[in-house]
Amino acid sequence: MVLKLAGPPLSMLGFSQFRGSWSSGVLLDRKMLKLLLFTTAAFINEFGIAAGAEVSAASSNDLSEQAAAEYLKKLNKEFGEKANLATNAEWDYGSNITPETLEKKLNVSAEIAKWKKNKWVETIKYPWKTYKDENIKRQFKFATILGMAALPEDKFKRLDEVTSKMESIYSTAKICDFHNKSNCNLSLEPEITEILRKSRDPEELKHIWVEWHKASGGKCKKLFEEYVQISNEGAKLNNMTDLAELWNFDFESDAFEKDILELWSQVKPLYLQMHAYMRKKLWDKYGENVLSRTGPIPAHLMGNMWAQTWSNLFDFTAPYPGLESLDVTDELIKQNYTALKMFKVAENFFTSLNLSAMPPLFWERSIIEKPEGKELVCHASAWDFYNGEDFRIKMCTRVEMEDLLTIHHEMGHIQYFLQYKDQPYLYKEGANSGFHEAVGDVIFLSAATTKHLQRLGLLKGQNSNDDKQELNSLFQRALDKVSFLPFGLLMDLYRWNIFKGKTLPATYNRDWWLLREKYQGVEPPVDRTEQDFDPAAKYHIVASVPYVRYFVSFIIQFQFHRSLCIEAGEFDPNNPSSKPLHECSIYQSAKAGNLLGNMLKLGSSKPWPDAMEVLTGQRKMDGTALLQFFQPLHDWLKEQNEKTGEKIGWEPSKRNFGQQQQPATTPAGASKYAAPTDVLVTLVCLACFLRLLSR
Repeated sequence: MVLKLAGPPLSMLGFSQFRGSWSSGVLLDRKMLKLLLFTTAAFINEFGIAAGAEVSAASSNDLSEQAAAEYLKKLNKEFGEKANLATNAEWDYGSNITPETLEKKLNVSAEIAKWKKNKWVETIKYPWKTYKDENIKRQFKFATILGMAALPEDKFKRLDEVTSKMESIYSTAKICDFHNKSNCNLSLEPEITEILRKSRDPEELKHIWVEWHKASGGKCKKLFEEYVQISNEGAKLNNMTDLAELWNFDFESDAFEKDILELWSQVKPLYLQMHAYMRKKLWDKYGENVLSRTGPIPAHLMGNMWAQTWSNLFDFTAPYPGLESLDVTDELIKQNYTALKMFKVAENFFTSLNLSAMPPLFWERSIIEKPEGKELVCHASAWDFYNGEDFRIKMCTRVEMEDLLTIHHEMGHIQYFLQYKDQPYLYKEGANSGFHEAVGDVIFLSAATTKHLQRLGLLKGQNSNDDKQELNSLFQRALDKVSFLPFGLLMDLYRWNIFKGKTLPATYNRDWWLLREKYQGVEPPVDRTEQDFDPAAKYHIVASVPYVRYFVSFIIQFQFHRSLCIEAGEFDPNNPSSKPLHECSIYQSAKAGNLLGNMLKLGSSKPWPDAMEVLTGQRKMDGTALLQFFQPLHDWLKEQNEKTGEKIGWEPSKRNFGQQQQPATTPAGASKYAAPTDVLVTLVCLACFLRLLSR
């Protein structure tokens, strides 16, 4: 996540904050999983409490605003101490997966859940909505969030166990090699990821895809059903309708789903052009027996387990393949780079902006290489231990360009932690969860430029003004940034539908693939059934990590980048062709760093539109900066697709996605995936029963 990984136990408590990468597996996945602060949280009316919570010794002698301010000081201190304990337990488990560390993590989270529930009962006594000070009111708004701790103790512990089991299945899953069936010790990192990146054998890729989905996702379906049931119970105890409403709390918008769908409609034309171009390149390489030239793209061909980033296909899809590759991995190896040196290079980027260096404990306690003899979550992640001194990254670093850029991203999270470390605990979070990811990636945008890589001595003999080279560079970024957009959106559209009861267990797999077909334009390489549970082949699903933050971040990072480039004098919005936005690097610009730091210091002390305005002068998210960044590529793609007569979009997939297709007598116009009859009967009976109760 980045991780941005949210281990459910901590996210349920609303405590630990570690960030990682969006792409599980490929650590550029940057950007994918942090624990979402108050991920399962809700407003509790100051005059009432959620069902199931017991009120003990309620009244306090002094509930004045002055007394409330003093109470908050004490509360922030106590929260920080508990968060430190919880994060340490989560770190110990994630860096050494054993029964002992799991038991410790479960025990710590259960103990803190009890404490938090008792503290919540005390906190809701204060009539905070009647206070005048907006700062006090905002802190109480966050403090009256209970999250999954509202569950009865046995349910809370069971939820923790279920999510931990799913995470363990994912993290320890192994498959057999395609060429040597006796070698059944291939892990996602690094072996499977490496095969997906390098292999151009469609049968090997299909084998890897099918076996990974069987070893990881297929074993989690029943556990996931239980997770959904208990999590929704917890959401309702927080006066929320379901977990979807709870997850989107920090975006502070009643129309959030509508807002992000509008963002998608802005950037969709660019994605469709990319998709059509890539499908043609794949068709040229593999032929009509492997994929259709007008249908969805088989997901196993995209160089990534989830087809969420296409950067591994650059070698045969580049606009100008004859030019030297922009991947500096070989140069990193040639220059004897180590994991530590890569981290030091990233730190130098931040200090050149007049931002903070990594503190001593960062270098002492971070895990930057995979230790031998231990099972651990290798997903790149950044961690805040809430004591103002301890900040860490956990990452199984490989000496390659992708990981060099991932380090810049993860260190962006650490920089955010460092900048708001003096805020009260209740404000130690990004303005919204998308902001944290965007900050990591806005640094990535500059670090990946041809200009910056030349400055580091990693790109030699290249002319940064060469139009063909720059188009290749822009295309390579689009293979990462643009390709991700629909996946970043549908991951949570899918889960929101489950939490809301729109998608039921009987059609879990079908509905997953319907969304992937609709938004990504991909299909499975083989027919699927409801015995499969393909969503759980993605870490963020099994680890209960909200994902729409990555979609949001991929939009707003370009807004941030444009503003920082203007401040650095590297982009003129009135003459964008003089210094194109995609060529801008803010390296060594103290002015840009100071502007960024001013926003980072706010944490979540202000609503996110206020924080965005500090940096960009805008109060809304929009996709115009992203489109401006990729405009030269967009124009080129349209020209190429017109030349070859490509279909923009895709015809319906011929694959079976899960629920068996209906007989040929299905009425014209009806969905080929109708709801099962027993489900409809059950719903009708339930409706009748509820009607009787209401009389």
